[in-house]
Amino acid sequence: MNNGSVCWIPLTNFANSLKKTSPSSSSKTSSFEGEQYLYLTTRGRKSGTPREIEIWFTNYNGRFYLIAEHASSQWVQNLQANPEATIRVKNMSFPVTTRVLSPEADSDLNRTIQDLSRKKYGWGEGLVVELAPKSSHVNSGRPQRTDGDG
Repeated sequence: MNNGSVCWIPLTNFANSLKKTSPSSSSKTSSFEGEQYLYLTTRGRKSGTPREIEIWFTNYNGRFYLIAEHASSQWVQNLQANPEATIRVKNMSFPVTTRVLSPEADSDLNRTIQDLSRKKYGWGEGLVVELAPKSSHVNSGRPQRTDGDG
């Protein structure tokens, strides 16, 4: 619970948290590996009101992936109307740009994310959504408040 104090985390921590597992590895592990949930804040497609959900995620190659059980989920519809969002994971918060993966055009990536999700959670069926951190914010070194006011 937030006691009103503000925590400032430099966004460079996110960029520095990703590392290659080995020179030949195509996937990356990160300090987010043990985390089970991230918090996604979208804007309501009709109201414009911020909407936050807690959701399982997969971190792969510097991006975050979510799987929606139903393509008609409210958070998916919000992202389709406005692909700009914010995520919070492990006391870090940063802006992302999102896109729904096409099972046809992105078939290899789609399958990889579903397999990684099955390994992590025992479930991986559904619509895969990619969340790409905005590099200008990640590398800017500007502090980002994690109390929801910044």
